[in-house]
Amino acid sequence: MKFISPTIHGLIDYLVVVFLLTSPATFGFTGLLAGFTYVIGIIHLLLTICTEYKLGIFKFIPLTIHSGIELMMGVLLIVIAYTLFSNNSEGKLFYVIFGTVILLTWLFTDYKGIHHKKVETT
Repeated sequence: MKFISPTIHGLIDYLVVVFLLTSPATFGFTGLLAGFTYVIGIIHLLLTICTEYKLGIFKFIPLTIHSGIELMMGVLLIVIAYTLFSNNSEGKLFYVIFGTVILLTWLFTDYKGIHHKKVETT
């Protein structure tokens, strides 16, 4: 069941940006792990502010494209956890969990807003 509306998804997106941009300091990440996390945070911010939903600012990326990017990134982040961070247990764990959360958010979001529109009665 898709129970996350596009508006709630937008809120989650902004929280994810804050989480990513504060994670290096919070978890003590350094080097490649810190840099990669900041870059992913900035990319997620750009995607969020450019998406066509209530909380988007520039609104030129359709929500369906946003959805596809998140699906791809969720999978890619898990792959990156086992490749780029294969020798870094902190990085591996962080990106396996983060990629999984992205995939779960993708799975439960009603990107079309179908289940959250008011039903008109005649």
